[in-house]
Amino acid sequence: MHIEGWRIAVSDEEIDGLRAALRRTRWPREVADADWREGTDLAYLQELVAYWADEFDWRAVEARLNDEPQFLARVGTHDDGEPLDVHFVHRRGVGPAPLPLVLTHGWPSSFFEFHDVIGPLADPAAYGGDPADAFDVIVPSLPGYGFSSIPERAGTGPSRIASLWTELLAGLGYERYGAAGCDWGSLVTSLMGLDHPEHLAGIHLGMVTLRSPTRDEAGPEEQAFQARSRAWARTEAAYTDIQGTKPQSLAYGLNDSPAGLAAWIVEKFRAWGDTNGDVESAFTRDDLLTNLSIYWFTQTIGSANRLYHEARRSPRRLNEGERVTVPTGFLLERALPEGHVTPNIGPPPRRRAEMVYDVRRWTIASRGAHFPAWETPDLYVDDVRAFFRDLRPHH
Repeated sequence: MHIEGWRIAVSDEEIDGLRAALRRTRWPREVADADWREGTDLAYLQELVAYWADEFDWRAVEARLNDEPQFLARVGTHDDGEPLDVHFVHRRGVGPAPLPLVLTHGWPSSFFEFHDVIGPLADPAAYGGDPADAFDVIVPSLPGYGFSSIPERAGTGPSRIASLWTELLAGLGYERYGAAGCDWGSLVTSLMGLDHPEHLAGIHLGMVTLRSPTRDEAGPEEQAFQARSRAWARTEAAYTDIQGTKPQSLAYGLNDSPAGLAAWIVEKFRAWGDTNGDVESAFTRDDLLTNLSIYWFTQTIGSANRLYHEARRSPRRLNEGERVTVPTGFLLERALPEGHVTPNIGPPPRRRAEMVYDVRRWTIASRGAHFPAWETPDLYVDDVRAFFRDLRPHH
């Protein structure tokens, strides 16, 4: 496998082009008192776009991102798909026996989702922890996201990504490791455990993404979960349909307008984070714009959205009796209280997970929501450390 060191280097022309595009935004109208009920609030977006154009310092962000050791690896050379260059952070652990750990992000975030947990996971002692909990931390950008290659042919869905990650870890010299992820990262990590269990010491997930073909519909907990799921789908799930069926039509506008890109993505952070309507209570303005700028400069919003189409095109369904046999831990978002302006689905019944996974740890987070490594890095680090502690080789 060819691996080379790499650094982010956005040109001055691209930065100037972004600022010019932001300043020439053609703003739509909105109905009186619409607020966020019909999508991203106009007044908020205008304020965010003005800050992005005039005050946001990409060069400072770029320097911060480049503090992490980054690489490009050519993967997919041993399967029938197209070879891809995968961008990844690789921070070596500081401790007696660091366990390799691959962290996989989801949509609409990026590798930046894990920016606050890489240090504590790699070097626990520097953050008041036990060096025995150290990890070699690997954070790839999903294909078609950030600084990884954009697939030019169909076929790079979650199952293939799970195989690509296995190839990447082998190329780094790791034969046994842990894996963790949220959102799409939960599915990719689950499929690593399903398809490549011989390499996994354990997997840690933010969602229950695989389901047994045997349905267990009885019980008040299951019925309450289904009711929350239906309510969420009625108001929040339209994006999955358009990204799953017509991602190319959506890509033209989002790839051409940074204001449109911001509207599409920031609305999800407000709705999915533990924000109660104030997105910047959970995510700083600079962090939101860092994530948006990664999408803009790499022109990857279309290819990132397309992962929904790939997943629909080749869905992964379990056969009767098929299970993930590696030890599995969950850190799940709680069901936000009634009256919360951005309700979520919350955790499924534990029984759903136990029908598919070897559940060793089941944590419902006391705070935070869909992006735990970003919203509540302290809780995330503690849970990951605790889960893998008994799965390390010396145990």
